[in-house]
Amino acid sequence: MNVYLRLCRFPTVFTAISNTLAGFLIAHGGLAPLSDFILVLVSTVGIYLAGMVFNDVFDVEQDREERPSRPIPSGAVSAKAATTFGSILMGSGLVCAAIVGLPTFLLAIALCLSVLLYDRYMKRTQLGPIFMGLCRTINLLMAGSAAADSVQGVFQQPLLWYAGAIGVYIVGVTLFAKREAVENSRGPLALSLAVIDLGLFAIAFWIGRFSSFFGIDLPVPGDTDQVSILFVWGVIFLTINRRVLRAISFPSPATIQPAVGVLLLSLIVIDAMVIFGFLGSAALPYSLTILALLVPAVVVRRWIPMT
Repeated sequence: MNVYLRLCRFPTVFTAISNTLAGFLIAHGGLAPLSDFILVLVSTVGIYLAGMVFNDVFDVEQDREERPSRPIPSGAVSAKAATTFGSILMGSGLVCAAIVGLPTFLLAIALCLSVLLYDRYMKRTQLGPIFMGLCRTINLLMAGSAAADSVQGVFQQPLLWYAGAIGVYIVGVTLFAKREAVENSRGPLALSLAVIDLGLFAIAFWIGRFSSFFGIDLPVPGDTDQVSILFVWGVIFLTINRRVLRAISFPSPATIQPAVGVLLLSLIVIDAMVIFGFLGSAALPYSLTILALLVPAVVVRRWIPMT
C-alpha cells in the first residue's frame, strides 16, 4: 500500500480536497446536497491522484536516470500496474462525475484531458505551468458545478474569479518548482513569485471587497469584518513571501523544495480563509474543517514526499 501512496504523492491530495470543499461551498453555501458533494469529492480526488500516477508512468525513462528510487524505476511497481491503477482512479472519477450531472461530467472530461496532456506532452514546454494552473481552475469549477443547471451555469461569479486566481497562483508555483534543480536562478524564481503574488492579490481583490470600487460584481455575502479577513490574508501573504524570498536569496534544492511544500500547503489555508470571508461567521466550522486538512498533510509528508 505504501508504494502506491508514494506513486500518487498522497500528501498533496489534501490540497485537492481543500479546493473541492471551497468550490462546493462557494457555489452552494453549504454541503447540501451531501450526495453530490461526496460524488464530486471522490471524482476530483480520483482524477487528481490519477494525474500523479500518470506523471510517473510517462516519466519512467527520465526517472531511471534522475530519480531511481521512485516506485516504477525502482521496480516496486511495474509500469503496467501503475497504468492500470491510474486508469481505475481516473475511470472512477469520471463515473462519479457522470452521476452528478452533465456539467460536472463535461468538466471531469476536460480535467482528465488537461491532466493527461500536461503529463504526456506539456510538462516540459513553456505551456506546462499554464496547463497545471488550468487543472486547478477546472477542479474548482467542477466542485461547484453540481449547482449548475447547464454548462453555461458553471461559469458564475465569484467562483469563476476564485478559480482563475488559484489557477494563476498554481502557474507561479509550477514555475517556481521547475527551478528546484537549477543553481543561480534568481531571475526566474523572482518572476515565479510575481505570478504567485498576482494570484494572491486577485483573491484579496475579491474577498477584501475591493471589486465594488471598480464596478465589478464579485459578491461577498458573509458578515466577516473586512479588516479581519485582510489581516489573515496579510499573514498568509507575508508567510509565503518570506519563505520564497529566502529561496530566491539562496537558490538551491535545499531551500526551494521546502518552499514548494509551503506553497502547496498554503492552498489549504487560503481556502479556509476564503470560505470564512465569503460565507461569514456561520461558516467557521467549514473553515476549521478545511484548515484541519493541514494535520494529515503535514504528518503524511514525513514519510511520503510531496514532490
